[in-house]
Amino acid sequence: MQLKGKDLLGLAEMTAEEIDLILDTAARMKEIISRPIKKVPALRGRTVVNVFYEPSTRTRVSFELAAKYLSADSINISASASSVAKGESLKDTARTIEALGADVVVLRHPLAGAAHLLAKTINAAVVNAGDGAHEHPTQALLDIFTVKEKKGILKGVKVAIIGDILHSRVARSNIWGFFKMGANVVVCGPATVIPPEVERLGVRVYHRIEEAVCEADVIMMLRIQLERQKAGLFPSLREYSRLYCLNEERLSLAKPDALIMHPGPVNRGVEISPEMVEHPRSVINEQVTNGVAVRMAILYLLTERGG
Repeated sequence: MQLKGKDLLGLAEMTAEEIDLILDTAARMKEIISRPIKKVPALRGRTVVNVFYEPSTRTRVSFELAAKYLSADSINISASASSVAKGESLKDTARTIEALGADVVVLRHPLAGAAHLLAKTINAAVVNAGDGAHEHPTQALLDIFTVKEKKGILKGVKVAIIGDILHSRVARSNIWGFFKMGANVVVCGPATVIPPEVERLGVRVYHRIEEAVCEADVIMMLRIQLERQKAGLFPSLREYSRLYCLNEERLSLAKPDALIMHPGPVNRGVEISPEMVEHPRSVINEQVTNGVAVRMAILYLLTERGG
């Protein structure tokens, strides 16, 4: 089986079979990461270009490592250090990159739909590394991979996603992804950061964290986007922390083996207490490691499809 399209743009259009293919391939890629010499020649002669219009640490570095572990050439381009700063359009930047021989372009952009536009413009494979508040498919895939690795199954698992659902591309991709894999997804947060009619995506909505995490198998805390606070979405960070911060007492309401997850970066003491980050049930650091394996799988599958 192969991925159906030349690009990976989001989980909304991806099938459960394609997600399974990526998870199975990532499991094999993770074995490579555990070797003393983390290198295989699978993508030798290929070029992966990471184009990031927004700041990133985990996503950018993991894509770069994924390419290097597969022996591909990796190039990083930031908007501030390229002709974008001189007014060059996304289309022109992409065409220039393709003319230089790129096989895969990894794009992070502040505008929703930017990756879709790019995919229609160039022949190289395009990977969406986050587009506005729309989707972040590779983050969701590594989250799903982590849960499957720890739990062994996805069907019937209760996943509670807590925080700013409205502005979170991570939440959207995870809702679509986990739902397609048969998990039960609930979301929780202040009414001002819950998207209207989000129930249509197959999730249940709560406004009290105690209800959302009750008997949960997975608790996924989302970063409170401090840049959104100017919009007055809730009274204060202190008030948000009092009502929605994950702590020991709230964790006790979940199942005894519940996983604690966070896409990072973490605002300690705001959405999650410091002791929860270091808790034995926290898989936050493992998410980072799994991100490299999943992105290796994606680069491999997309280039394999192209011959």
